[in-house]
Amino acid sequence: MVDQAAEKDWPRLEPIRTGLRGRCPRCGEGRLFQGFLKLADGCDHCGLSYDFADPADGPAFFVICFGCVPAVTFALMLEIWTNASLLTQLLVTGPMLIATCVLPLRPLKGWLVCSQFFFKAGEGQISRPWSPYGAGGPQVQPPKRRW
Repeated sequence: MVDQAAEKDWPRLEPIRTGLRGRCPRCGEGRLFQGFLKLADGCDHCGLSYDFADPADGPAFFVICFGCVPAVTFALMLEIWTNASLLTQLLVTGPMLIATCVLPLRPLKGWLVCSQFFFKAGEGQISRPWSPYGAGGPQVQPPKRRW
């Protein structure tokens, strides 16, 4: 039996729109997540399997660079400039760290997963002989194609 959903022509949906909303990268309707950060097994609307998705540490890297570093810098500057009490630090920087470090993880992970689908990202392969150690070193040969 042929899967009717696989044969249908799906519109190319932008990863930024589907990923930030946590929607399926193929149909834009189904859920991408099964919890806060756990990917679902597949789309409950069109049946797309999310086995292709591997965002790895990408979302955490972006959050650390663009959220965590400025928030911790602010916390340190608050301490230096105002000699803030522990309670002030907890009440001011605690919510700020949660808002800049935890909340962006889900939309960023969704965006990266949808980008992998949109751009058909996959494992890299060499297509011609390659000398990783220079001209005098051994050559890596590309695998023989089966098709």
